[in-house]
Amino acid sequence: MAKSPCPVSLSQFLEKAEPLKVIINGQEMLAEVKSFSTGSFGWYINGKTTVTVDGKPVSVQIGMNMTVVGSKEAAR
Repeated sequence: MAKSPCPVSLSQFLEKAEPLKVIINGQEMLAEVKSFSTGSFGWYINGKTTVTVDGKPVSVQIGMNMTVVGSKEAAR
């Protein structure tokens, strides 16, 4: 299956992309614009929250990458 080409370059992305609001279990967090070590780019979020399981609070760690499709091959 052919990959979708990325419509923006790395420099365009870093200049114009904005942080994204992400809500996890009701907690609002901000995913920051990031250039990954793999050459891809997108957004990254890292944090902690509490989730209730069977009436008990459970601490969870959050780590999430949102990678722009085709960004690894995008113009630099």
